[in-house]
Amino acid sequence: MKKLRVTVDGKSYEVMVEVLDGAPASIAAELRKPVASVSPASPNSGQQEDPPNARSGEPTNVPAGSNSIASPLSGKIVSIDVVVGQMVQEGVQVATIEAMKMNTFVYASKQGRINAVHVKAGDPVEEGAPLVDLG
Repeated sequence: MKKLRVTVDGKSYEVMVEVLDGAPASIAAELRKPVASVSPASPNSGQQEDPPNARSGEPTNVPAGSNSIASPLSGKIVSIDVVVGQMVQEGVQVATIEAMKMNTFVYASKQGRINAVHVKAGDPVEEGAPLVDLG
């Protein structure tokens, strides 16, 4: 077993990794290297701060209380499944985003009318970017 420190989204985790017999020599050699970098800590608390949306669940780029439906991740828009003026029910699919060869479906968070569509198929999108406005 090999103990490693892994940083994901600015948060460090210590993990134990089992090196299996028959692993390629290059992988085994990489696992033997010491972990040299640790994310810088917040100057005030001595600990890494959570990203703004980690605690509240709110998307980063869409203000709280906004009627926008935000992208849950960075990727490419595969389809926008609504049009301006369309009435939608809560839970209706409004978009599909592809990231890392996997599709993620985005659903309406409440009932309402589509007031604006901010993206089109093929557009790159960042996490938290508004996709559609729901009124």
